[in-house]
Amino acid sequence: MHLNPYGEYAVLLAASLANEWPDDRAGIEERTIEMGMTMRFPVASDDHKRTRAVIDEWLRVVDEADPAGRAALLNEQMAAVAAYPRLTDHDGEGWHLHYRDSDEALPRVLAAVISVGTSLHLVTRGMDRLGRCASEPCDRVVVDVTRNGRQRYCSVRCANRAAVRRHRARS
Repeated sequence: MHLNPYGEYAVLLAASLANEWPDDRAGIEERTIEMGMTMRFPVASDDHKRTRAVIDEWLRVVDEADPAGRAALLNEQMAAVAAYPRLTDHDGEGWHLHYRDSDEALPRVLAAVISVGTSLHLVTRGMDRLGRCASEPCDRVVVDVTRNGRQRYCSVRCANRAAVRRHRARS
């Protein structure tokens, strides 16, 4: 039985937004749908700016190396968007739980989903399974979802670039 819909996809969504910020609100909503969210949100003129603030706040978690510091930041973020669970059938595909009111704004929903998803990702996979790409000067976010827990690069390209640098340094 799968009870956790807020894990991996939410943290991957956050990384996707951080790594490739959409030009407008429509791009944000399109990305949420691509990454697995199904509902549409009421439109507000400041959604793009407020969602950017959500992602910038989440990047503080990415950049915090200390597990206790990470936990404290995530606890603050979750407390700021706390809501009671509710049953919903918004998409006509069956009843399920949401941890938010029905008419919440896009930035607030993303803040809740991303903070809870990141927390679940870190406590189930390990507090070190989120960070920045290890290939200098790349600073893209890396969400480690590998079985062995050793993903340190955002792409094969960055991994190869780092390997070439190490090889040249030894030669």
